[in-house]
Amino acid sequence: MRSGRVVAAVFGVAAVFGAAACGASEAGQAPPTSLAVPTTTASAPTTTLAPTTTTTVPPTTTTTTATSAPPSTTAVEYARNEAVYFSSPTGGFECGIISLPTRTEAGCQGATTPIPARPENCMVNWGNGIRVTGNGPGEFLCSGGPVYTSGVSAADSVLPVGDKVSSFGFTCKSEAKGVTCVKEDTGHGFRIATDSNDTF
Repeated sequence: MRSGRVVAAVFGVAAVFGAAACGASEAGQAPPTSLAVPTTTASAPTTTLAPTTTTTVPPTTTTTTATSAPPSTTAVEYARNEAVYFSSPTGGFECGIISLPTRTEAGCQGATTPIPARPENCMVNWGNGIRVTGNGPGEFLCSGGPVYTSGVSAADSVLPVGDKVSSFGFTCKSEAKGVTCVKEDTGHGFRIATDSNDTF
């Protein structure tokens, strides 16, 4: 009977030790490591600036072609004794803008064709030039000698082609083949050349 109690007691002690061992085993274990929760790192959006494009614009080059106008021609350059005298580039005509006691006129002397018939009242040289006065269209000259001359050599008084000279309300323009003169306020005048002419 005593041996049975001893066995029971031993068995009880063993059970206590077993339970302690189990408890110690669970207690001695390291606490479970925390589960690795995937960490989401929210990266801030990267702002990429557009590359700065520098465009070099070439400087604007304005090419100006200088067109030199012919030199201004004034009556002063051809003035002689309060009149204006000049010759055509071909040398065929001596011209002038003159003020006479009875009239003011512009005219040119020289050979031209065709020539109208001589009027009955012309008793001297006829048709050796044309003039315009303030009384109407241009008309052929009836003269006894040179009218539009200053005594200066024709070569020294040439009015270049395209140039004009004005005085006393008349303007004459030098042309390749001759000369045109106009009274400014009436528009009357003439054009004279060696092989043609016109009065208006």
